[in-house]
Amino acid sequence: MTEHVEWSETEAPAPSAHAAVTPADAADAARLVAFGLQPKLQPARDQEYTDLLRRYREDPAFARLADAVATGLGLIVLEVSPRAGMAVTAAEDSVFAVRMGDYARRTSADSGDRFLHGLAHLAVAALAFPRPEDLADDGYIGRVSVNGVDAFVRQACRRLEERAEEQGENTDPASDAPGLEAAWRIWVRRSATGATKDARRLAGSTTGIVGKAVAFLTDSGFLQRTGDDNGGTYRTTARYQLQVRDMAGSAAMAELLELGVVPVTDGTPTLLPADETDELVADAGLPFHS
Repeated sequence: MTEHVEWSETEAPAPSAHAAVTPADAADAARLVAFGLQPKLQPARDQEYTDLLRRYREDPAFARLADAVATGLGLIVLEVSPRAGMAVTAAEDSVFAVRMGDYARRTSADSGDRFLHGLAHLAVAALAFPRPEDLADDGYIGRVSVNGVDAFVRQACRRLEERAEEQGENTDPASDAPGLEAAWRIWVRRSATGATKDARRLAGSTTGIVGKAVAFLTDSGFLQRTGDDNGGTYRTTARYQLQVRDMAGSAAMAELLELGVVPVTDGTPTLLPADETDELVADAGLPFHS
């Protein structure tokens, strides 16, 4: 009769000779990580992916092997579950890391607009998950729209401007200003949509910048498009919730939420009533390394 022993994370059992890692095991572990690098792939729609996820959960040795493969590729495993699949994010030194400069070039953005693109991503995250409870609840689904995010940033800009005036700070643009203080001066002076003969929004307008951000997040499996209202409406995915949890402690995101533009009510993201002097978009409804 053998005694059952529950191993803690710090006291893993020593591998036995018959449990040695085989090339097939390594291939399966790498295959699981490869699935995780396809963020739009849903485990429920791929039997092999589902089987590897089950093996990860039920076979500790295989789980450690898959984690090691991910670590070797410069990836951080956020969660492995049926709802999120193998959710990974890239460490700063990973070949898979997306940097803001690369993102700006990919979106054909002027280098001077990189900070605005970063602010757009920050605003999407803050508006999608305005409360800590929202991030903690695995069943919570955030919803955002392009026009809503732009309106949210413009209201945040107004709060920052009011705060600067109250503190007697210089309100002229300052290229070396830290945090959000450098962004609101630029964002609030940028046209919301621009003007074209065929009514398209300009890429350099603020809704154009937000549109680029949500398109990137959709391509990355973080958002799902749900409609065309308000410049485009989107819902969050489990992977995005995990990604935002990872960045929730950032000073910039904390500063944006502390402005109080998103009221804490029943958890539904809503905007405060616009001041009559605000120029908000009609019908108004972060994953990079530096």
